[in-house]
Amino acid sequence: MPAEMTMLADHPARQLLDFNQRLDITLLDSVVNSMYHDIGTQQRVAQEVLTNLKDHPDAWTRVDTILEFSQNMKTKYYALQILESVIKTRWKILPRHQCEGKIGFITIKQYFKKIITDLDHPSLFKGVYISKLNMILVQILKQEWPKHWPTFISDIVGASRTSESLCQNNMIILKLLSEEVFDFSSGQMTQVKAKHLKDSMCNEFSQIFQLCQFVMENSQNAPLVHATLETLLRFLNWIPLGYIFETKLISTLVYKFLNVPMFRNVTLKCLTEIAGVSVNQYEEQFVNLFTLTMSQLKQMLPLNTNIKVAYANGKDDEQNFIQNLSLFLCTFLKEHGQLIEKRPNLRETLMEALHYMLLVSEVEETEIFKICLEYWNHLAAELYRESPFSTSSTPLLSDVPPRRHLYLPVLSQVRLLMVSRMAKPEEVLVVENDQGEVVREFMKDTDAINLYKNMRETLVYLTHLDYADTERIMTEKLHNQVNGTEWSWRNLNMLCWAIGSISGAMHEEDEKRFLVTVIKDLLGLCEQKRGKDNKAIIASNIMYIVGQYPRFLRAHWKFLKTVVNKLFEFMHETHDGVQDMACDTFIKIAQKCRRHFVQVQVGEVMPFIDEILNNINTIICDLQPQQVHTFYEAVGYMIGAQTDQAVQELLIEKYMLLPNQVWDSIIQQATKNVDILKDAETVRQLGSILKTNVRACKAVGHPFVVQLGRIYLDMLNVYKCLSENISSAVQTNGEMVTKQPLIRSMRTVKRETLKLISGWVSRSNDPQMVAENFVPPLLEAVLIDYQRNVPAAREPEVLSTMATIVNKLGVHITSEIPKIFDAVFECTLNMINKDFEEFPEHRTHFFYLLQAATSQCFPAFLSIAPAQFKLILDSIIWAFKHTMRNVADTGLQILYTLLQNVSAEEAAAQSFYQTYFCDILQHIFSVVTDTSHTAGLTMHATILAYMFNLVEEGKVNVALSTTNPTNNQLHVQEYIANLLKMAFPHLQDAQVKVFVTGLFSLNQDIPAFKEHLRDFLVQIKEFAGEDTTDLFLEEREAALRQAQEEKHKLQMSVPGILNPHELPEEMCD
Repeated sequence: MPAEMTMLADHPARQLLDFNQRLDITLLDSVVNSMYHDIGTQQRVAQEVLTNLKDHPDAWTRVDTILEFSQNMKTKYYALQILESVIKTRWKILPRHQCEGKIGFITIKQYFKKIITDLDHPSLFKGVYISKLNMILVQILKQEWPKHWPTFISDIVGASRTSESLCQNNMIILKLLSEEVFDFSSGQMTQVKAKHLKDSMCNEFSQIFQLCQFVMENSQNAPLVHATLETLLRFLNWIPLGYIFETKLISTLVYKFLNVPMFRNVTLKCLTEIAGVSVNQYEEQFVNLFTLTMSQLKQMLPLNTNIKVAYANGKDDEQNFIQNLSLFLCTFLKEHGQLIEKRPNLRETLMEALHYMLLVSEVEETEIFKICLEYWNHLAAELYRESPFSTSSTPLLSDVPPRRHLYLPVLSQVRLLMVSRMAKPEEVLVVENDQGEVVREFMKDTDAINLYKNMRETLVYLTHLDYADTERIMTEKLHNQVNGTEWSWRNLNMLCWAIGSISGAMHEEDEKRFLVTVIKDLLGLCEQKRGKDNKAIIASNIMYIVGQYPRFLRAHWKFLKTVVNKLFEFMHETHDGVQDMACDTFIKIAQKCRRHFVQVQVGEVMPFIDEILNNINTIICDLQPQQVHTFYEAVGYMIGAQTDQAVQELLIEKYMLLPNQVWDSIIQQATKNVDILKDAETVRQLGSILKTNVRACKAVGHPFVVQLGRIYLDMLNVYKCLSENISSAVQTNGEMVTKQPLIRSMRTVKRETLKLISGWVSRSNDPQMVAENFVPPLLEAVLIDYQRNVPAAREPEVLSTMATIVNKLGVHITSEIPKIFDAVFECTLNMINKDFEEFPEHRTHFFYLLQAATSQCFPAFLSIAPAQFKLILDSIIWAFKHTMRNVADTGLQILYTLLQNVSAEEAAAQSFYQTYFCDILQHIFSVVTDTSHTAGLTMHATILAYMFNLVEEGKVNVALSTTNPTNNQLHVQEYIANLLKMAFPHLQDAQVKVFVTGLFSLNQDIPAFKEHLRDFLVQIKEFAGEDTTDLFLEEREAALRQAQEEKHKLQMSVPGILNPHELPEEMCD
C-alpha cells in the first residue's frame, strides 16, 4: 500500500489546515498526488483538505513557499489556483506592501525569472503551468494597471528585447490582456473600468506595435514570429486604424508571411480581420490589400487547381487554409467588392477572386460551404434589390443593369452549384440512410434546415435575376435523370428539393409550363424504374414538388384533383414513409387550396369534398391511427372553408360519421355495463376517437360546436367514470399503478378530452355562449376530481385548460375564478413548493393559469380573502425564484402585470404597497444577485425600474415606514442600502450609495438600468478594500448626475409631468 494512502487514512493531512504550524511541503505534495492518483476514501479526504485549504482566507500567504520549495508541478499549479482566486476576489483588501511583494509577482524581474526557470523544467505540465502564470499576471494587471503599475507596457516591451523565449511568452501575455479587456470584459468588470483599460491600451499601443514590427522584420525565430502574428490578430479589431493603413503592415503580412506555409493561416486571418474593417477612407489601401493578396494567391494556389480534390487529400493545415481563404474572400467582397467593381483595370482580378469562390464552394465540407453561401446570398440579394423588376420575360442584354451584366457568367455557375447541392428541406420524410436503404426520417436537424433556408433564399434571388437560366439548368439536370447519365437517389432528391424551393419566383405562365414538364418527366421516370425503393423515392419527390406549388394547383383544378387522387393511392402504399408523406402533402394542399374543395368546379357535378366524404372509409382503410388523425385534420380545413352554415353542419355530420358510430356503440354498452370502460381495447378506441376529434376541431374551428355539443356530456361522464377507475386503482395498488398500460390509456382519454375542450374554446367566437353552456358542466366534472385525486393522478392539462378558458373568456369567467382557484390552487402549490424539479408540467401550467387570471380577471383578486391573496403573491415569488427558465420568466411576467394592475386600482393599491412593496423589492434583489438567474436580468431591471418610478412619481402615497412616514423615496433608498450591506458586508458605503442613486436616476432608461445592475453584480464579486478609486465611483456619480439632469429636462418639456412644486419659478407663471 503506498505510503500516502496509509497516511491519509490516519488523516494527518488535516495539519495542512493549521496556519500556526509551518507548511509541510512534502505532506502537501503527497496529498496532491493522492487527489490525482487514488480512489475512494483517500481521494475524498485529499479533495476535502485541498478544497478547505484553498478556501482559507490566509491560504494566499503560503503560495510563495509552495512555488519555491515544491518539486511537484501539480502542487505548484494548485498554488497558482489559490493565487488566482485571491486576485479575482480579494486583491483590493490585501495590504498594499503584499501586493507589491513577490507574492503578486509584481516585481517584474522576479516574475520573468520565475517563468524562465520554469521554461527549462523537464515536465509535461510545463506548458499548462506557464499558461496559468500568464493568466494570473493578466488578472493582476486588470487590478493594478495603469494606476499602481503605470510602467507595465514599457516594462514588458523592454524585457522582450532581452530574450526571444521571453519575448514569445510576453506576446502571449499581451494577447491574453487584449482578450480580457476587449473581448471578455462584459460582465467581468464595470463599464467604466473596461472603458478606462481600453483607453489605456490604445494610448500605449505604439510601444507594443513597434515591438511587433521589430519581431516581424528582424526575427528568424519561427515560433516567436508565429506568436507575434497570433497576438497581432487579436489586436486588429480594436487598434487605431492608422497602425493598419498608414504603416507597412499590410505589405509586410502579404509579402513576408502569406506564402510561408507555417505562417499562411494566421496571416490570412489577419488580412481577413483587416478586410472586415468598414470605413470610407483608406480606399487605396483596401484596393492594395486586395491586389497584393490576389497576386500572392495565384502563385500559391494556381487558378487551375482542383480545390475540391486538393481539400479532400489535404492535411489539417492545408484544409484550414482553404477555409481561411473562403473567409477572406467572403469578407473582402462583401465589404469592399463594389470598390473593385468600379475600376475597369481590376475587373479581371475580381473575376479571378470569384473563380476562387466558386472553386472553394465545391469543397465537400459544410462549414466552408456555409461561408461561401453567405457571400452568394449577399451578392444575389444586392443585385436583385438594386432593380427588382428590371428583367422582362425574355431579357435582352441591353435591358440588364450594368452591375448584373458584370456578374452574369458567375451567377449561372452559382445557380448550377445551388441546384446540384440543395440541402434537405424539413418536410421530406423518405430518405436514403447510410446503409443505402430507403427509410423514414424522424429527426428534424435544425442545422440542415437553416442551411436549406439560406440556399433556398439564394436560389430564389438567382431565379429572379434570370429565371430562364434557372429553368434551363433544372430541365437539363432532370433530362440527365431520365436518360440515366446522372441517375442516383441523392442527385434526384437534391434536384427536386431545388425545384420545390423556387415556388413563386417565376411568372405564373412560366411556372405552369415548367411544372408540367417536371411532373411529366418524373411520372415517366416512375414508370421506367423498377423496384419499390426507386418508386418510393420518385413518389416522395413528386409529392414534395406538388406540395410546394399551391398557386399552380389553385389555378388548375383538374391537375389538383389528379394530384389528390394520386395521394389517396399513395395512402395504400405500405412502403416505409410513403403514407406519411402522402398525408403530410395532403394536409399542406388542403390548407392552401381549401376553398376549391367545397365549390362545384367546372365540369363537376358536386364539390370534391363530397366525393372524399363518400369514399372516406376506402381512402383511410390502410392508414395507421396517427395518419388517420392527420387525414381528418386536412379534411377539416376544407370543411372550415364552407361559408354556408347549414351546408357546413351537414358536412361535419357526414365527416364525423365513422368515429361517431364507434363512439355511440361504446356509450350504449357503457350505459348497460359501466365496466366496459375498464376494457383495454375499448379505452384505446376512445382515446383514438378523441384524438380524431381534437385534430378535426383544430382545423374546423368554432363551427365544430355541432359535433362537440353532440358528444359533450357523454364525454364528461366518461371522464368522471375513468377518474373514479383510476382513483380506486391507486387506492388499492398504490401510486405505481399509474404506470400500467390500462391506467395510462385511461389518462390519455382524460387528457384528450381536455385538449379537445381547450382547443375548441381557444378557437370559439362567442365567449358568452361558451361561459353559459360549456363551462359549468366542465368545472363540475373536472375540478373536484382534480382536487381529490392523489398528486400522481392529477392531469396537468386541467390547469392548461383552465388557463385557456380564462384567457379566452376574460370577464365572462371572472365570477368563477374563486371556484377554480379553490379547487386547483392550494393542492397544486403543495405539489410544487417542496423543490424546483418535481411535477414540471403541473408547475408550468399552474403558473400559466396564474398569469391568465392576473392579466384577464384581476378584479377577482380584489375580492378574495387577504390570506388567499398572500398565498397567490407567495406563489408568484416562488415562480421567479425557479431555476426552470420558463417558470422564472412567467413568474416575473405575472409580477409585472400584477404591479401594473394594482397601480390602476387606486382603492386597493395603497394597502397593497404598505403590506408588500418592500417585501417584493427584497425578493427581486435576491434573484438579481443570484448568478443562476442572470438570464432574467432584463425583466428584473424592468420591474425594479417600474417600482422605483412608482415611488419617485408619488404613486405610493401610503407611508412605507413608521420611522420616516413623510418621505418614501428616502426610506426605499435606505431600505435597499441596508439590505445590500447585510447581504454583502464587504461592500463600501460609497459603492452602495452610487448604486442606490442610480436605481432612481436611471429608472426611465431600461438598457442603462440593466447595465447599472450588471456593474453592481461585478462589484459584489470583489472585495473592494478602502481604496475604491479602481471602481471609478466618481465617474459613475458624474454620469448618474447627468442622467438625472437629462431626465429632469425631459420631464420639464412635457406639461403636467412634474409636480407644480418641482417647477422653477419662471415656469409657474
